[in-house]
Amino acid sequence: MWPWLFIGLAAGIVLAAITFFLGVRYRKSVAEREIGSAEEEAKRIMNDALKSAESKKREALLEAKEEIHKSRSEYEREVKERRAELSKQERRLQQKEENLDKKTDALEKKNDQIAKKLADIDAQKEEVVLLKKSQMEVLERISGYTVEEAKAYLISNVESECTHEAAMKIKEIEARLKDEADEKAKEIVTLAIQRCSADLVAEATVSVVALPNDEMKGRIIGREGRNIRSIEQMTGVDLIIDDTPEAITISCFDPVRREVARLALEKLILDGRIHPARIEDMVRKAQSEVDATIKAEGERAVFETGVRGLHPEIIKLIGRMKYRTSYGQNVLNHSKEVAYIAGLIASELGVDVQLAKRAGLLHDLGKSVDHEMEGSHVQLGVELARRYKESEEVVHAIEAHHGDVEPHSIIAVIIQAADTISAARPGARRENIENYIKRLEKLEEVTKSFAGVDSCYAIQAGREVRIMVKPEEVSEDEMVILARQIANKIEAELEYPGQIKVNLFRETKAVEYAK
Repeated sequence: MWPWLFIGLAAGIVLAAITFFLGVRYRKSVAEREIGSAEEEAKRIMNDALKSAESKKREALLEAKEEIHKSRSEYEREVKERRAELSKQERRLQQKEENLDKKTDALEKKNDQIAKKLADIDAQKEEVVLLKKSQMEVLERISGYTVEEAKAYLISNVESECTHEAAMKIKEIEARLKDEADEKAKEIVTLAIQRCSADLVAEATVSVVALPNDEMKGRIIGREGRNIRSIEQMTGVDLIIDDTPEAITISCFDPVRREVARLALEKLILDGRIHPARIEDMVRKAQSEVDATIKAEGERAVFETGVRGLHPEIIKLIGRMKYRTSYGQNVLNHSKEVAYIAGLIASELGVDVQLAKRAGLLHDLGKSVDHEMEGSHVQLGVELARRYKESEEVVHAIEAHHGDVEPHSIIAVIIQAADTISAARPGARRENIENYIKRLEKLEEVTKSFAGVDSCYAIQAGREVRIMVKPEEVSEDEMVILARQIANKIEAELEYPGQIKVNLFRETKAVEYAK
């Protein structure tokens, strides 16, 4: 059994070896065939690549040739255009050269003509000199004077005659001017007053708001006074609610705030809904309306007076003067009136009318902010004018219009005069009865303080004081001095609009009876 087993095993091994050998040879033949087909595929691919590269090379060469041809064509076209342009410029230059040659020839001809004329003129001058010399010799022989002696004689005669005539003319002009100066000044002032007809508005520091009924007072006061406190806090005014039927009084020295409060109250009354939130809304709307009115009034004043080039802030300040009064005279109307009068006086005197109007319109500019800022309205007006780049002439006119500084320009003097005319003319200003009586009493008190005054009376609304002097103490000559002293003391101690006439009377009586 074992031998057969070994034989079978050996046969299997031999069979496996034969199978392996045959498989190796088969795989080798298959590999050789695949290698051969791969080499053929590689050769085909290489041939295709070479053919493609050759084709692309030919295409690239063709594109390069076309680009070169295109560039050459454009270059040749550009060269042709430049050559054509150069040809045109050459032709123009040639024409200019020809024209210049013609002008040069013409100029040379004119120079030749001028040279000939100059030569003729020189010859004529020589002839004139010779002729003048011969005539002077003849005149010297006839008159017996040399040229210098004749000149001195004529000059002395002319000087004496001119001096005499000038002196006579100066005396005549001085006499005529003395006669006409007062009349001319009166005529200018009168003309300015007659041609100025600004309306006047009398206002105070309170405004009255009408109510539909007395029940509205309680609604305006509100629960525990919250409504009236809101109004006063938001507007800065004082509301006076008293027994006056169907009316509420608004009190405030700032006229703009007073106007805002008045408008807000009127709106609240019309609306009917009165509570803090609504009050705030109405106050804001009233403030907007007042601001718009201020701007519109400023622009209207500038347009009516013909003043140009003002800063926008100055225009607003001018509009604020609509709500400002002085002795009952509306400051905006007063400023426009001063501008008109100053322009009329300037036109009569032959000075700058526009500058005079500008200074007149701005002379009380400080009154638009004197409730808010410290200082007199003159100082505030000067600061505002300088802040907004007004000229020094305008600034000086503002500073000098109340005599705070000495005026050193004709415009400043005109503004002083126009301001006085506007403030002092009848009906322009008013004052309350208490101040009026105090001013008259002070005027009479100042007048009675002088020795020799018997009695005095303030008349013409304080524009004239009539004084009776004691004849045994004051002579006729002393009356003139006393009148001047009284006027100086009134100017130093009293404040008054316009001017006051000091009128002295002295009466001597002698009584005797015939029996």
